[in-house]
Order: sequence, then structure tokens, then C-alpha cells
Amino acid sequence: MTVPPVSPAPADALSGAPAGSAPVAVLGECVADAFVTTPVEDAATRMATSAMGLEVRPGGGPANTAVALARLGTPTRFLGRLSTDVFGRLFRAHLTGSGADLDGAVAAREPSTLAVAALDPDGRADYSFHADGAADWQWTPEELAQATDPPLSALHTGSLALVRPPGAAHLEELLHAIRARATVSIDPNVRPLLVDPARYRERLEHWCRAADILRLSDDDLAELCPGQAPERAADTFHAHGTRLVVVTLGPGGVFASLDGERVHVPAPPVEVVDTVGAGDSFMAGLLHALHGDGVLGGRLDTLRIEQVSEALTLGTRIAAAVCAVRGANPPWAAEL
Repeated sequence: MTVPPVSPAPADALSGAPAGSAPVAVLGECVADAFVTTPVEDAATRMATSAMGLEVRPGGGPANTAVALARLGTPTRFLGRLSTDVFGRLFRAHLTGSGADLDGAVAAREPSTLAVAALDPDGRADYSFHADGAADWQWTPEELAQATDPPLSALHTGSLALVRPPGAAHLEELLHAIRARATVSIDPNVRPLLVDPARYRERLEHWCRAADILRLSDDDLAELCPGQAPERAADTFHAHGTRLVVVTLGPGGVFASLDGERVHVPAPPVEVVDTVGAGDSFMAGLLHALHGDGVLGGRLDTLRIEQVSEALTLGTRIAAAVCAVRGANPPWAAEL
């Protein structure tokens, strides 16, 4: 099992962030993504053995977003329950090496979440998860209150943290409470192998009431609103309270609706190695642009559709860069 080294932060990685601006907090899980590699060859017989090779990389939707956001130069605080096991140490090194602040993270006794990924010919990952009893889902109200006490411009969350007990219910309460002082961004990132999509559909309206920004992939949309076009789904989400709805469409680009104003941005051409972390990194590009425009911190009252279009364009660039490499390895600002 191979664990790749963590690259140090370039000296100019934090350039471009507005001076004195409150950070964006990203709350959710870290996942050890174990990619199946070619069978190990026996040195004596020169034949493939029955052993399976695994290459472990730090991942997890929220953690991927925090890493990408910090590498772009946005002040980023990652709020997670990080295990003290070997994978937890890998997560800490990866996040801090990318420039994320871990002052609000919890040192947890429970084990890390592990996902074993096999890639299809198009680079899409087929996961098997090992997540029962993991550290990521054990949030208490006291831990959440302490983690989010410092000033924030926005809180972004999503994925399994929204739906796995016991922490999910406490997180929902936090989202409604924190609206008084921060923009709320949600990416459901549906995982049907782990959680019945009906659970996501049951809670979606509640999330929309808390969210200022809602991002879905086309796969998420198919699970949550079967048969609905992005335009129709966006109108429903607006009616529940969400002002900015974003639907990523893979090679078809990205659609967004700001209070009913529509925009579509094409995806840049890219030779896909795999799509792991692409949507998470897209979300980082979007939040980075909105933070840089100074529109985060409230209900997006000053946000214009032209700014949304520019933010989507940056997000697609970040996602394309991630698709061009193995695993969730987003670019630094200087590399763009």
C-alpha cells in the first residue's frame, strides 16, 4: 500500500486573498481513497500473485474542497473530526500542507473512513466504502459550536456529513443557526451505495431553506429529482429559499440560476485521467471567486449574474485540471 508524499505549499499560494477577509469554513469528512493498482508480480516466478495493490490518497468531498480552496489562496478553515490513526495523520499533513487552517478540527479516537476505488475506462470511480463507526459522523453540538465560533464569511458542507447519524441532525441545526452571520453553501454529493437516496430527498427541502448556494452534479439531480431538467429543479429550489443553484453537467459544462436568472458555461476540453474530486474542486473555484468579489457573508444580496458566470468559468478550469491528473490533486493558484 503506497501513500504518496504531500507537496509543500508554494510561496505565493496565498496571494490574491482580500486583506482582512473572514475565512471560508468547509465542514465534513476526510476519506482515504485507496485506488486498486495492477497485481503485484512475484520476483521469483515473474508471475502475477493473488495480492492486490492499493495506492492510498487523501480524499473526501469536503476535504477536497478545502484543499482546492486553500491552494487557490482563499483563507480556508477545515472543520472535521480527524482520526489519530495513520490515515488521520495523512489527512492532517495534506490539509496543512495545502494551506488550510485546522484550528477548528477535532482529534478523534474513532477510525478514519476508507473508500476503495476501481476506475472504469472513462475514469469514473466505482467505490466500496468502509465507514461504519468512523470519526467523521460523530459530531456533537458542543464540538460544532466551538468549531464555528470564530468569524466566517461562509460555511460550506455536504456529502455524507449531511446524512449519516448521529452528527447529521446536529449539522442541520448548525446550518440554520449560522445563517445569521455567514453564507451557507451545500453540496449533497449523493452516495447511493452508502445511504438510500430517499434520505437525501427527504431532507433536501430543509437544506434549501438554510442554503444560499446549492450545488448538484447531474448524477445528483437524477437521484434527487428524477426526470427533471436543471431549470425546473432550480425553480423548485428557489421556492424553498436557495438563491444560487448550480448544476454541473460533466463534459456538458455547468448550469446556474440566480433567483431565476440563468447562465450556462461550457466545460474546457481535457483528456480525462479520472474524475475523482472534480466536482469538489469545481466548488472551490466557485467559492474562491465569490470570496474574492466580496459577496460572501450574508444572503448574496449584491451578487450579479455576470459574477456568477465568471465564478463558474473558474470552477470549470479547476475541475478540468483535476480531471487531467490521478486522484483529487487540485492546482495551486500559480499553476493557473
